[in-house]
Amino acid sequence: MDDIQLFNQWTKVLRFQVGREVALFNEHREEKLYKIVKIGNNAVHVEHVTDLVAKTPKKELYLGFSLLKKDKVDWILQKGTELGVRHFVPLFSDRTEKTGFNVERAEKIVIEAAEQCGRVDIPSVREPITPQTFIKEMQSTKEFQRRTLEIYVAEEGGAAKTVETNKYVILIGPEGGWSDDEKRYFEEHSIPHLHLSEFTLRAETAAVSAATLLQ
Repeated sequence: MDDIQLFNQWTKVLRFQVGREVALFNEHREEKLYKIVKIGNNAVHVEHVTDLVAKTPKKELYLGFSLLKKDKVDWILQKGTELGVRHFVPLFSDRTEKTGFNVERAEKIVIEAAEQCGRVDIPSVREPITPQTFIKEMQSTKEFQRRTLEIYVAEEGGAAKTVETNKYVILIGPEGGWSDDEKRYFEEHSIPHLHLSEFTLRAETAAVSAATLLQ
């Protein structure tokens, strides 16, 4: 969001007035409280009030989710951000029906969600990739080799498991479930299943449930 967009949001959407206090954070994840002292000429002037205790997720979660309809993806991005997801990775699975994904729009959603819930970090969002490519990338990282990062695939009937690290990857399938080829790939690459519920969950519900369970 550029300066003019931020000015318009503060003055025309949120209708901030002189005297209003706002919490702002920087790229160093430092959060500070400011008071608005002047508004005019496309600028909002603030003065520092006090430093705040920054709020960031305690664990690092990569949420890989098969693409769904736009409103469901928006919901995953919003709620996932509120629940502490650090990285959103849209997936082209074999049974994915929706293939369009606007990264710029998704980034705006996670920024707004982070502001709303008080996070001082912005989750990353990337272009869609296949589950196989995503797994290869993550298994090639130093964290995975050192066993400080774990990878799970959510699937009905998977075994309950306790997460033993602060960095992890969870893959959420499409509405129709993972294909036989994808299941075979997970098995061949020793990707354990993660049990989310006794009931059959919609894909977007599974994504949010996984984010909640793994925090």
